[in-house]
Amino acid sequence: MKRIINTVNAPAPIGPYNQAVLSGDILYISGQIPMDATTGNLIEGDIKKETQQCMGNLKAILTEAEMTFENVVKSSIFLNDMNQFSEVNEVYGAYFNTETAPARETVEVANLPKFVNVEISMIAVK
Repeated sequence: MKRIINTVNAPAPIGPYNQAVLSGDILYISGQIPMDATTGNLIEGDIKKETQQCMGNLKAILTEAEMTFENVVKSSIFLNDMNQFSEVNEVYGAYFNTETAPARETVEVANLPKFVNVEISMIAVK
């Protein structure tokens, strides 16, 4: 059985999907872009701030599902420019303990929704 997870503290979906789906003990979080849930505005111009916004959106969804970043077992990071990897990695890494960090891939892509620079999705387990 699945339960839909949505919170007003993260951006509303911009298509036919939900912020997250909890299936049993596994939470599948849709990709989050650097959009401010309060204003609906994109955070642009500074990849570190953009990454922080993505992580803040992910944290809001994890919180709604009564989880934390410690529950995350897998992350996917999508970048439109791999030259920004180290800056994104620096911000992302601040949210995890190195010894218990999740599995992850980082992929460069041609375009992302709303032509943002970064999008991050996660899978977490209770």
